[in-house]
Amino acid sequence: MISEKAKNISPFIVMEVLERASVLEKKGVNIIHLEVGEPDFDVPSCVKKATEEAMKQGRTHYTHSLGDPELREEICKSYLKNYKVRISPDQILVTSGTSPAILMVLYALCNPGDEIILSDPGYACYPNFISLSGAKMVKVPVYEEDGFQYRPENICKAITERSKAIMINSPMNPTGNLLSPETLQSIAGFSPPIISDEIYHGLVYGERAHSILEYTSNAFVLNGFSKLYAMTGLRLGYVIAPEEFVRPMQKLQQNLFICASSVAQRAGIAALREADSDVENMKNIYNERRKYMISRLRELGFRITVEPTGAFYIFVDARHLSSDSYKLAFDILEKAHLGITPGIDFGENGEGYLRFSYANSLENIMEGLNRLEKYIKEFKGL
Repeated sequence: MISEKAKNISPFIVMEVLERASVLEKKGVNIIHLEVGEPDFDVPSCVKKATEEAMKQGRTHYTHSLGDPELREEICKSYLKNYKVRISPDQILVTSGTSPAILMVLYALCNPGDEIILSDPGYACYPNFISLSGAKMVKVPVYEEDGFQYRPENICKAITERSKAIMINSPMNPTGNLLSPETLQSIAGFSPPIISDEIYHGLVYGERAHSILEYTSNAFVLNGFSKLYAMTGLRLGYVIAPEEFVRPMQKLQQNLFICASSVAQRAGIAALREADSDVENMKNIYNERRKYMISRLRELGFRITVEPTGAFYIFVDARHLSSDSYKLAFDILEKAHLGITPGIDFGENGEGYLRFSYANSLENIMEGLNRLEKYIKEFKGL
């Protein structure tokens, strides 16, 4: 018999869009991909070199379960440089991407029936992580007119004696918006610890992303190398945790994952030390795409109340076309051959919205939005 957890887990809809697109592509259909949140850049040259060197030097064995000590030292230096926050290497657990980090934090915090507060809309996989940990999610709606930022008073109403953590994600997936310093300060004042997903830090345009550690030490910070350094396939992330939680999470790591890739960890060291110019170049290109996409989507009739200034997403209101974002996204895929993500993937409060990713070339973005313009005209019978 299949377990209830396995039967009841919801699909990651963006992957279903991508998989349907793959079927169409095998039939010879040209698809423009604006659905996936994966950088289209190659890894920085220093990362390639470090990977090759690690292989040549035989660094292909298990590392310490907490991670390569040299990498943990570099992460500490990065947080001091970028946020003026001092952390200890003993607070860091290096993981195979941020997904294992999320699971281990939740396993370390939660007993069955405990509650985790999260935003709606929010990252599509959070609810499934919470469910698999045995906890319950308590969703707090966030709204377009606020730039999809938490209203602290609504968090306050959601807190109970079973609340184990408040999850935040800034810059945010799916919206691309940042939490303001004032909002972060308010959230830091609540008693439950904060789980802060900072995976898109560094990909910010015209503003500065703030770490929750600037406001409180009662926090778990999730970060990694996939987005900022275009290292998605190397699967490298980490969690910064209060020291008393590190040993329990280390034991989880030892049993579930052993350690992160030894080769990827050497690549991570090189990225932190040497890839600043590569990151700056990628950011400039992302920003050019961001500006174009915002302008073009508005021309096409989509509402963007607060312009997103982080990550590589734009979340737009599409209710003038349909209130069923799932049906709309797949119809656009089939007829316009453009992959985008339905807002329902990110929660009930995301219904009626569509997420566009600009992690694709400007040429492809232009072509994709031209296809969308044609689709809209035909949809409206113009």
